[in-house]
Amino acid sequence: MPPPTIRPAVPHEYDAIARVWMNSWASTGIEQASNFLLAKLRARIPLEVEKGWSLFVADDDGKLAAMLALHLPKLYLDQLFVAPEYQGQNLGRQLLAFSRLQLPEEIELRCVRENEKAWRWYEREGFVHEKEQVEPMTGFVMKFYRWKKQGTLK
Repeated sequence: MPPPTIRPAVPHEYDAIARVWMNSWASTGIEQASNFLLAKLRARIPLEVEKGWSLFVADDDGKLAAMLALHLPKLYLDQLFVAPEYQGQNLGRQLLAFSRLQLPEEIELRCVRENEKAWRWYEREGFVHEKEQVEPMTGFVMKFYRWKKQGTLK
């Protein structure tokens, strides 16, 4: 089987994207999947797209395997979530490589401190930890990271 195709998301997929996002987030053990969480994510997607997200999906022959949200003007990787059944198959690495094509000089991101698997992965992928800060809307402590292309001045 060929790997999933990374492509721009379309509005009629927002519900399926919210489900991938929720199930991947729940797989971290930080929060449980719930109708409330799904509704919150469903509502957030069109708002974030309106505010500047470039939203992509990994499409596995019609099934969504992952979601990726970039805010290109801000050089920001906002969300990268792989459906649990696709985790461990290098899809995250493919999405990160795709992100580096979109943002070739520099990428900023943040992740929840309790999501150790994610931040350790970003560190292995060359991201440098810069600071920690509480996210006032959620109460989560966020770890902020930056990646710069080698040879790029600070």
